[in-house]
Amino acid sequence: MRITLIHALKHSIVPIEASFARHWPEARLMNLLDDSLSADLARDGKLDERMTERFLTMGRYAVSTGANGILFTCSAFGPCIEAVAREHAPMPVLKPNEAMIEQAVAKGQRIGLLSTFPPTLVSMPPEFPSQVTLVPKLAEGALAALDRGDRGDRAEHDRIVVEASRDLRDCDLIALAQYSMAPAAERVAEVTGREVLTTPDSAVKKLKAMLRIA
Repeated sequence: MRITLIHALKHSIVPIEASFARHWPEARLMNLLDDSLSADLARDGKLDERMTERFLTMGRYAVSTGANGILFTCSAFGPCIEAVAREHAPMPVLKPNEAMIEQAVAKGQRIGLLSTFPPTLVSMPPEFPSQVTLVPKLAEGALAALDRGDRGDRAEHDRIVVEASRDLRDCDLIALAQYSMAPAAERVAEVTGREVLTTPDSAVKKLKAMLRIA
């Protein structure tokens, strides 16, 4: 199976490839990265028709290469990804947080949503059903730490994420919105005493099930 991974942040690549290595090593992965997507969204503050068309173009390219499924790892672009899914149905086209949201809703009523990218806290909450209470929290400065220098400052990123998670200790569980946050999950769980869900593992398992891979 050929799976196309489409990224708006370079930091998402390592965590999702690690999840595939753990849960579906046989999959053939293709990475598409356009890191101007996140910068343009942060600048414009909203999703528009031009942004949707950019996503449709990437989806068409992925399909043209023979992809059996597409997984987007950029959590702030839900409506754009839905447009790609409609165009290529019934091919599996997953938003990055679909599977994690399903898990979170099954496990708790008060869900802490921790993000490092401000637009995610605008676009992602509507993806949760109305019967749950969502407590959004921005780990301000964490993403900038990852962007620092050539290799980024992972330690500082994780420290900021962990510190921000302390405000979510009254939640039933905590969901980490960005793929790049997954390496901090264990420390967040230790500090908060809450179950922590990450997006990459959930997404790989769901995609594998949709393609009926045992």
